[in-house]
Parts: sequence; C-alpha cells; structure tokens
Amino acid sequence: VQLQASGGGLVQAGGSLRLSCAASRRPFNGYTVSWFRQAPGKEREFVASIRYNDNTNYADSVKGRFTISRDNAKDTVYLQMDTLKPEDTAVYYCTAGPRGLETKYQGRGTQVTVSS
Repeated sequence: VQLQASGGGLVQAGGSLRLSCAASRRPFNGYTVSWFRQAPGKEREFVASIRYNDNTNYADSVKGRFTISRDNAKDTVYLQMDTLKPEDTAVYYCTAGPRGLETKYQGRGTQVTVSS
C-alpha cells in the first residue's frame, strides 16, 4: 500500500482545511487509518484514527474540531479540520495497516500552517 497525504496549506486561526489520505496499489478498506502530526522540535503525536469497522478515535486536543471519515470506493480517508488553532501547525501524516499493525504503512506528510 502506498499512501499520499494532501490538502495541507496556510490558513488563519478559526479556519478549516480538509486533508486527504489516498491509497494506491492496494485498497485499504479493512485497515485502520490514522493521522499523526509532528511540529518542529516536538515528537510525533496521534491525531485521529478510523478502524476497519468505522469506529473513530481522537486525541483530546482535537475532539469536537476534527472529523475523520473514509470513502472506501475512492480508497481515501479524510480529516476535516475546523476551528484551527496555531498549535495545530505541523506536518500531518497518515498511516494504515491491519489489526495489530495499524501503522504498517506511512505516506509522505502534508504541511498545515495556522496563522494567528
């Protein structure tokens, strides 16, 4: 599975962006797909995930503002980010994998910058 994250950009605080994680070569329906982010000088942190059964999980810092969803027909997972804050600035990565290996595959990140 090859993953490609896209949709990042520069946005003002309070704005919205929608990130996409697209799979190629092999569909990832049935996999857990997760989003992580890493800001300069900080460790990578978990943002959100959607499991094979569509159960979702979110970091406390993004609950109520971010929504993860999947479109199996398009082999794409989305991360809708609303009410963005400057502290959301980071490179966002998506990962995918089967149960027990949920982060087996990782794509290149996409930069999200939120200005105050």
